[in-house]
Amino acid sequence: MIPGGIQTVNLNFILWFASLPAEAAVVGLILYRRAWRSLPVFSVYCIFELIIVDIVGYITLHFFPSKYLTTYLVITALESALEFGVLVELTWSVLRPLRASLSRKSLIVIAVMIVVLGAIIWPFTGIQQLGSLSTEMSSLVRLLQTVSVLRVLFFLALAGCSQLLSIGWRDREIQIATGLGFSSIVSLGVEIMHSHSAMGPMYRHLNQLVVASFDCSVLYWVVCFAQKEAERREFTPQMQSILLAVAGSARVTRLAMKDALEERARNPRSF
Repeated sequence: MIPGGIQTVNLNFILWFASLPAEAAVVGLILYRRAWRSLPVFSVYCIFELIIVDIVGYITLHFFPSKYLTTYLVITALESALEFGVLVELTWSVLRPLRASLSRKSLIVIAVMIVVLGAIIWPFTGIQQLGSLSTEMSSLVRLLQTVSVLRVLFFLALAGCSQLLSIGWRDREIQIATGLGFSSIVSLGVEIMHSHSAMGPMYRHLNQLVVASFDCSVLYWVVCFAQKEAERREFTPQMQSILLAVAGSARVTRLAMKDALEERARNPRSF
């Protein structure tokens, strides 16, 4: 019988080795399909996962273990920033049929809205017991959980509003969101189990489940990008009216805030 420690090492290696060709295939298909033109942030995210997270992370862990924690912190922070950028990019891509009616500043509004949503989620994170962690690690864990919740909410919003948004499972936006949402749901489930489980080998097995879920998401993207992207349909007239009204309201609010700030600068004593 093989000792459990050796089984764990072998499984970690298998999961890591399995992810490399799958992620390389996704990157290759993105280049082949020229998806990087419409989804540049997601393309960078996939390359980052392949080269930095997998290869650099593995090399650092096995050959420079004393530097691994610092490397992990930096890589995770950059990864979270890229995932945030992917959500902004997907939202902007979903609005493709209305771009002619939207200003470029709408992209900034979308980013601000996602940041605000993340700020609302932040106080409710910390599923794990974070008291024993350093301030930096505690903030990193909460950042990871916040981004995971954002990814799940984004997937649920796209899936729930797919009819109104005139998108289906053959559209790149919902395919990407499905992969991100699936791995995030598993990750959050593992975090909940961590908070109710005793310390021990179970932690390693649960963490391996998170890695395996991401591998499944990558394999799903391989299947999706191997197929030609579906032609994007136009929004329904009702949805066009709603989105334009929201965009108009956001523009009016932004102009009102700008006028208020200018008035305050001119007459500081009136405030």
